[in-house]
Amino acid sequence: MWLPIEPLGRLIEAGGTVLVLIAVVAMALFSLALERGLYWRFHHRRARRELIERWAMRRDHVSWSALTLRETWARELIARLRRPLPWLRLLVALCPLLGLLGTVTGMIQVFDSLALTQAGQARAMADGVARATLPTLTGMAVAVVGLLFVTRLEQVIRREDQRLHDRMARAVEARHA
Repeated sequence: MWLPIEPLGRLIEAGGTVLVLIAVVAMALFSLALERGLYWRFHHRRARRELIERWAMRRDHVSWSALTLRETWARELIARLRRPLPWLRLLVALCPLLGLLGTVTGMIQVFDSLALTQAGQARAMADGVARATLPTLTGMAVAVVGLLFVTRLEQVIRREDQRLHDRMARAVEARHA
């Protein structure tokens, strides 16, 4: 019987405990990304539709106070969409730092083991260096994927901000026509 725990154990053994921290950060990062996707699909679209309907039902659309209210409503809706961006950016920035920490701690272990054996075994040193660089590779890979998601989410938010104002204006035009 195949257990998924065994490969994970070997991976942790190969990369050290910092690799577990990177995995936890990656799970948090991708959980937030999944949450934003679900929020966009199920909640934001409905909230946007309700906001546009609420704006279209108003009688005043041209006064300073009406335009200020429209801007405030739009900002609140977009702010809810932006809310986890600072956390996502923090987690993305944390991944390479954790990878570097794993490399440094791994290299310290390599040098300690070389000092204890007092032998310059090239094979042992090469294996230790390979173990030490695994966290860096993992941290960078998670950061790149997370950065791609954050960049895409920022583009979606900017586009949504523009489209929201356009849709609100079109809703008023359609109501008056």
